[in-house]
Amino acid sequence: MMTARAQGVGFRSERGPILIALMLSTGLVAIDSTIVATAVPSIVRDVGGFSSFPWLFSAYLLAQAVSVPIYGKLSDMVGRKPIILTGIGLFLLGSVLCGVAWSMPSLIAFRALQGLGAGAVLPVSITIAGDIYSLEERAKVQGYLASVWAVSSVVGPSLGGVFSALGIWRGIFLVNIPLCILAGWMLVRTLHENVERAKHTVDYAGAALMAGSLGLLILGALQGGEAWAWDSPVSFAVFGVGAVLLVVFILVERRAAEPILPSWVVQRRLLVTTALASFGVGAVMIGLTSYVPTFLEGALSVSPLVAGLALAALTLGWPLSASQAGRLYLRIGFKATGLIGISITVAGLLILALTAGTPNVALIASSCFVVGLGLGLLATPTLIAAQSSVRWNERGVVTSTNMFARSIGSALGVAVFGAVANAIYSGNPGGEGNGQAVVAASSAVFLAALVAGLLTVLAVLAMPGMQAAGAGDAAAGQDQVSKQDTASNQDPTNGNDDGGEAAGPDRTEVEDSGRRGS
Repeated sequence: MMTARAQGVGFRSERGPILIALMLSTGLVAIDSTIVATAVPSIVRDVGGFSSFPWLFSAYLLAQAVSVPIYGKLSDMVGRKPIILTGIGLFLLGSVLCGVAWSMPSLIAFRALQGLGAGAVLPVSITIAGDIYSLEERAKVQGYLASVWAVSSVVGPSLGGVFSALGIWRGIFLVNIPLCILAGWMLVRTLHENVERAKHTVDYAGAALMAGSLGLLILGALQGGEAWAWDSPVSFAVFGVGAVLLVVFILVERRAAEPILPSWVVQRRLLVTTALASFGVGAVMIGLTSYVPTFLEGALSVSPLVAGLALAALTLGWPLSASQAGRLYLRIGFKATGLIGISITVAGLLILALTAGTPNVALIASSCFVVGLGLGLLATPTLIAAQSSVRWNERGVVTSTNMFARSIGSALGVAVFGAVANAIYSGNPGGEGNGQAVVAASSAVFLAALVAGLLTVLAVLAMPGMQAAGAGDAAAGQDQVSKQDTASNQDPTNGNDDGGEAAGPDRTEVEDSGRRGS
């Protein structure tokens, strides 16, 4: 466990340097998700491969998504510090190689290496925050981390545009070098762990099967309808082999001594429902981030900068509400806070869907801001509820599973929303160049995102009723333990259907009002 001890949250506290390092680490992934897109024209002019450039994003997202659960398990086995440093190192190496790439295939390969680094950086950063901050402090910390995405949504495209205008697109990757070095150095200096050393059995077969099966399934979702038709032999082969590998993975995990994905992850109602909520967050996010700029540019002929700023309202609303979520869930519980969040999200999506026929930049931006406010009140309490329900040596798996669910939601969202939009484009002359077709396609996508939001309501409603266990300061990530919960931990018969066999410091952070049968 972490040995950092301090009061308060902020840059000036004793844990401030760790928080800054986590924000820098998160910033690597956040900026990368927006900076590359603006430089694509310059990259293609220099190294060619226009038909292959979508793989710059697919390879990165694929590598990131399939590696997240593996890193989560490893962080529980050997500690957070070596895993996040490994992730930063891989991201640094991938960035350097991208900066010297000589062709589109080499750039795609190096982007995949970056994705492998990002797969460790993002979930382990959030896990570390869960380790060193108390239940009361975590929402505010999540607000700090979420603010990185808000800043990156503006800084990323701006930097990409500047580097492209100057004809030095390689700078978008090389700029990561000082950030990686600074983040790694700060973590080495300030993050100290006291991990109980034990002999572990690494589930290599499970890791390989998970990466293979999920990689193929996500690949099919990302490229179906784009690189190949949904009903093509390639599509059937990709999904078929992926499904077979997934079945084999499940069989192997049943016999593994230390499975990559323990069975209890899918047996506890709290973890399943919070993962489903994260899935919904990913779907809603990708629906807006993928189609709001296209909608505004195609329907109103606004500049990419204006469209980007309208979308930035989404990432501005998120940290504002996330930073205040703690006050709510400490008073009314995680589930009630999540319900408020998804209700606000659905309201914003409803406004967006109803007004898409009469596009207006200010109205679209306002709707995105409302959706962001809702997502901040949904994603933060559900993640923290999941983290708080398990021991330290389970938190990495739980956090990575939650983040992986969001990635899957985004991947499937891209597939579904893309199919909806393409069906409308194909039925209109001019396709994407037809302003009316853009309005119709975007309206349909926003409606589909609304449906995803409504389905997410069901996931939050299915969460067990939980209340945060009062106030108290944290030391080294160990939250206060009430006498009642301590007693229940000593009594093996006093369990609940959501936490399984959970015990230990953080299992006592919450009081599950729904004991067996709730």
